[in-house]
Amino acid sequence: MPRIVAIDYGLKRTGLAVTDPLKIIATGLTTVDSKELIPFLKNYFGKEEVELIIIGEPKNLDDTDTHATPFVEKIIKELQKNFPALPVKKVDERFTSKMASRAMIEMGLKKKQRQNKALIDEIAATIMLQEYLKTPNP
Repeated sequence: MPRIVAIDYGLKRTGLAVTDPLKIIATGLTTVDSKELIPFLKNYFGKEEVELIIIGEPKNLDDTDTHATPFVEKIIKELQKNFPALPVKKVDERFTSKMASRAMIEMGLKKKQRQNKALIDEIAATIMLQEYLKTPNP
């Protein structure tokens, strides 16, 4: 059964999460250098069946675009060009990094571990995907 992949895109690093084949649980996959995102996904999609990519859409509290929105739009075009058979869906990513930091505290991670930005990105992608799974989607 195909999976769903979530992308928390950043200029330097990109956090990735994936569902189990039954699409019940979201799990952190990894964090990659953003320049390596497309080659990483080509390799991953060659091994795993994926039916949907969700990507965090950066928005301000008032729903206006952030400084990062144009970069996310650019990578969406790259995803669509490289993986034309896969739909790409934007989802709200507001607060996912804060939620990831809070989750790390609740997991009992030491301060040094909580400063690992790559881990924060991966957890943020996982939270985004878990929220997507909880929401009724047409």
